[in-house]
Amino acid sequence: MLTLLYSTGLRVSELVHLPLAACNLNAGFVRVLGKGNKERLIPFGVEAKEKIEHYLKTSRTLILKGKRSNFLFVTHHGTCMTRLRFWQIIRKTALSAGITKDISPHMLRHSFATHLLSRGADLRAVQMMLGHSDISTTQIYTHIDQDRLKKIHKKFHPRG
Repeated sequence: MLTLLYSTGLRVSELVHLPLAACNLNAGFVRVLGKGNKERLIPFGVEAKEKIEHYLKTSRTLILKGKRSNFLFVTHHGTCMTRLRFWQIIRKTALSAGITKDISPHMLRHSFATHLLSRGADLRAVQMMLGHSDISTTQIYTHIDQDRLKKIHKKFHPRG
């Protein structure tokens, strides 16, 4: 779940309610119905694909114990996980990794966007993946580090 969240920038509510059929492992895309019932396709990388495949073959089967569920990430009841339970998982994972700072699912969404932008992704593409209707929303919580801005200025400005 953590790998998919960071790989796609999904909102936590989108992640926990993600239908099994929405995840296309062959194509490397997840189809999400976001705010305002807007549908979007978000790519994910090889690492996320491998983690999801492993989860589907091992953990999901053990969790369901023969039950069926339309959700990708499930509880032993066959229902989707709650947002609160996912927060608990993030906290436990962070603590086991030696991270004492409070982290949230939104921080992974923010990191997704920030890392894409800092490596040269187009702001509009990031906006689409995040599901923002207004580009200013994307600009507000994604910041580009000052070193990168200086390099861009130096490279493209005639007197840089």
